[in-house]
Amino acid sequence: MFALPLTTDVELRPLEPWRAEEFLAHLDRAREHIAPWVPATFVATDLTAARAVLQRSADAWARDAGGVWGLWWRGTLVGGVMLVSFDVSRGVCEVGCWSEPAAQGRGMVGRAVRALVDWAVRERGIQRVEWRTRADNVRSIALARRLGLRRDGTLRQVLPGPTGRLDLEIWSVLADEWQSTSPADEQRTGLPAGERAADSTRGEHAVE
Repeated sequence: MFALPLTTDVELRPLEPWRAEEFLAHLDRAREHIAPWVPATFVATDLTAARAVLQRSADAWARDAGGVWGLWWRGTLVGGVMLVSFDVSRGVCEVGCWSEPAAQGRGMVGRAVRALVDWAVRERGIQRVEWRTRADNVRSIALARRLGLRRDGTLRQVLPGPTGRLDLEIWSVLADEWQSTSPADEQRTGLPAGERAADSTRGEHAVE
């Protein structure tokens, strides 16, 4: 229940704590692929940690401060999208995404991010959507470009890395820019997490 079809084969659903076993199995398939780009606390290695990751997101959703949604391709969880941060009072949010190799090259992550941004802008009045990614994350930067985001700049050596400090790029899109380029009916399906199911990320997570 509470699924938003993106294509005939792909659904966007809430990734809730009770899905921890499924989430952990997905992470086991995705771990090597996403580990260089996501916080270690996200890539859970046991069921307790997996449940904690999803519970933190559920708590953020309850506070209207973020959330996470999974992507199911032909019934299998293969990735997801998230609101890393969400602040209606400031009109600013940050989106992110991740996927396992089976989801690459199918366009599903881009569709999911577009649905999430569209909801944030059109339904919740967000004025600025941010995308933060390591400067060497080529896939993340390519996806930001495809979505029509603009690069604001680079925070130099802001992140610790295994061989030295890393640069972080900031990309964004403003509400008027998004609404002028994104068809109003393309993904205007209401709340992505399920409250309107009948109608129906940090940037370093973006590893489609």
